[in-house]
Amino acid sequence: MAHRGWWKLFLVLAVGLPAVYFRLGGVHLDPLPSLGLYGAAVVAAAFLLSWAAEAFQVDVSASLAMAALALVAVLPEYAVDLYFSYSAGHNPAHAPYAVANMTGSNRLLIGIGWPLVAGLAMVAARRSGRDARVVRLGPARRVELACLALASIYAVVIIAARRLAWYDAVALLGLFVFYAIRVSREPRGEPELIGLAAVIGRLRSGSRRALVAGLFLVAATMVLASAEPFAEALIAGGHQLGIDEFLLVQWLAPLASEAPELLVASMLAFRGHTDAAFGTVLSSKVNQWTLLVGSLPVAYFLGGGGGGLPLDGRQVEEVALTASQALLGFAVLCNLELRRWEAIALLVLFLIQFALPGQASRLLLSAAYLVLSFAVLMVHRRSLPAIARALSTREANEEKGATEAPRPDSL
Repeated sequence: MAHRGWWKLFLVLAVGLPAVYFRLGGVHLDPLPSLGLYGAAVVAAAFLLSWAAEAFQVDVSASLAMAALALVAVLPEYAVDLYFSYSAGHNPAHAPYAVANMTGSNRLLIGIGWPLVAGLAMVAARRSGRDARVVRLGPARRVELACLALASIYAVVIIAARRLAWYDAVALLGLFVFYAIRVSREPRGEPELIGLAAVIGRLRSGSRRALVAGLFLVAATMVLASAEPFAEALIAGGHQLGIDEFLLVQWLAPLASEAPELLVASMLAFRGHTDAAFGTVLSSKVNQWTLLVGSLPVAYFLGGGGGGLPLDGRQVEEVALTASQALLGFAVLCNLELRRWEAIALLVLFLIQFALPGQASRLLLSAAYLVLSFAVLMVHRRSLPAIARALSTREANEEKGATEAPRPDSL
């Protein structure tokens, strides 16, 4: 039965490889066909990396998996944003698009991804006769939550300075490295593999490793070939269609790159693997809020920019809205539970921004997020010390020792 899953791989390759052929052949397309061709390649690459990243966990240690997967699996998601940041170093007109893509991908995860995963987890719980009104997470999720809170609070520095500077890169990339090391020390069980990743994971070790390496290579080629033309097509396509290109960059590109990850998390949630599903989207949020944001000023500097990536008034408002949403996300999860009304609130607040566009709505929504965050944190204040302790290496070792089974020779 396992062979039936291979058609997905062939389909994805058929969708993504034409972009590589057109790019290497120097073929120039009009904006809309280019948007479709290279956007499809970004989605295809994201699927390849998602399958490879999951199967990769079968062969490597937890620490190596964290270091490698965090840097490789996010490539489609970051490629467009880093291109805009890099090009902004010598073309200031691209600076707003870097922030647009970053804020869009971050808000999409909490506003759509978290409620989607929670809803499917509740459906699975109802199907198995369990409480379907709340999603419960494991204690290991406190590490992600602590790092999410720190990154959200640090955003105040970015907002006040109205730029992404070198010290922001040091702080956020440092936080990401700390997070990767800290999470690698958490006790881990067997990875939850589904779909094609499970088929790959069951192959013989030599074949599996060769296939995973090949998928990484092909996906990276697709991304590198597609990032620039896809980014330029977003801008030109917006002009041609009469759509605000800022909004097109902010929502279309992240939606394309997030789709495979959300699909995997949704399947895990629907099958009842709630903690693994939420761990996927929560970890992705931390990666974006630290690794992605911290990489933008580096890319800007390498592209010839100096003094940090500047933020205009609209970009400052977008960062403030994104940070306040992240703070509410932390607040509702700090007790390791997400109730139905909390998931609905995250979704509704996210959708309101499309019904009430403009500066006033961004400021009002930011205020609403902050007020709700404060109220929820007051209710869950007894959960905060455990979140703080999760950052301690000593605490990690104690948790590991408490959860590991005794060795047979010690019985």
